[in-house]
Amino acid sequence: MKKTNNIGHYEISEFPKERIPTLDFLSLGDYKHYVKGLFEFDVTDARNKIREHEKNTYKKISFTAWLLKCIGQAASEFKEVHSMMLGKKKIIKFDDVDISIVVEKNIGGIKTPIPLVIRQTNNKTVIQISDEIREAQSKEVSEATVLGNHDLKNDVKTYVSLPKFLRKFILRRKFKDPIKVKQIMGTIIVTSVGMYSKFHGWPIPTTYHPLAFGVGSIIKKPGIVNDKVEIREYLAMSILINHDVVDGAPATRFISRLGELIESEFGLLNLESFIFF
Repeated sequence: MKKTNNIGHYEISEFPKERIPTLDFLSLGDYKHYVKGLFEFDVTDARNKIREHEKNTYKKISFTAWLLKCIGQAASEFKEVHSMMLGKKKIIKFDDVDISIVVEKNIGGIKTPIPLVIRQTNNKTVIQISDEIREAQSKEVSEATVLGNHDLKNDVKTYVSLPKFLRKFILRRKFKDPIKVKQIMGTIIVTSVGMYSKFHGWPIPTTYHPLAFGVGSIIKKPGIVNDKVEIREYLAMSILINHDVVDGAPATRFISRLGELIESEFGLLNLESFIFF
């Protein structure tokens, strides 16, 4: 509906009820105490390695897939960072690192974000993770699939009709069990919205995961290599760690290890070769 008066032309539309579950879910993170950090990592050598592999094999590798591999490895070495509370007196640590990302798909001519959980990221190769992401991007899905299943669409209609206090009660009960949380959304989330922009910055996600990454853009700027100034490529990244389950020392060691993996081209040194005829 459009109106014109002394404040100018404007439009009023209905708030999409489909957004209500998302807002309710994100509000659960308000109960956690996150420590946030802004970092830059030198990805020059890794990006060169990926370009070299693509040139020699005609096989494209997702930069995001390689980043997930590094995160998965570091998290498997420091399990505290993606652990969760089990009740009020226990903490559960997981061996498998399941990372949640979002892939964008065209559904009915509309670009729609689809959640995807990469299971056992720490045990997969960069190429396996990359192929899994590509498959999810190319696989045809329906609106019902986006919602999870056909029945869930009706459940959402019922859910959004409930008062807010009751919706929050249901969600908190549902996500009280860390096993179910891991099954539904993994223990880590990586959002890469900043990589689609040419502007440098550190996106800070809102989350319920114990460990979250906001991946920003990559920019070129001077860096020191072997005591010489070179133009390098740096990736901006924000990291959110749940201070309820992990202290500063292991969190710092985790970030240090992640930096080592990223800047040493972890997972890219022994890539499988693909030759197409």
